[in-house]
Amino acid sequence: MGVRSGSGAQVLTLDTLVRLGRGLAAPASPRKLAVPEGMTVPLGCDAVGMPALLGQQLVPRLPRVGCVYADDTHWWWLVPADSDYALEWPAPAQYATGAVVPDAPVVPSLVRRGEGMLPYTPPIPLYLALCRLTGTTPIWSRPVSSAG
Repeated sequence: MGVRSGSGAQVLTLDTLVRLGRGLAAPASPRKLAVPEGMTVPLGCDAVGMPALLGQQLVPRLPRVGCVYADDTHWWWLVPADSDYALEWPAPAQYATGAVVPDAPVVPSLVRRGEGMLPYTPPIPLYLALCRLTGTTPIWSRPVSSAG
């Protein structure tokens, strides 16, 4: 890694320091949320993430909650694949195709397991509850503008 000096102390070269610096600055690798054992994903699997406070506020507003994962700052809800089709999930929500969580320092932990064999939270009730909490008008209720 480095070169020993006459006193026996190790001296780091510029190349070594640059490599170490890049290693520290490297972004966290994407993390995939694992479906709990015994559950199946016949519709594929994506995830919707949001700040933890919003996630906690959503639970009592939903008729059914599937698997939910959390880390220190975000909650992630498993939804069927392509649940972003024709939907604009309101900010600050993040949509994660394939349930691959971007920029997560660690894989979020399962904090709530859905009932039955399917891990999904129904996406439309999740979307509507999130729109209500964020003050966002659902996409289908927005005025249509003519593009000229």
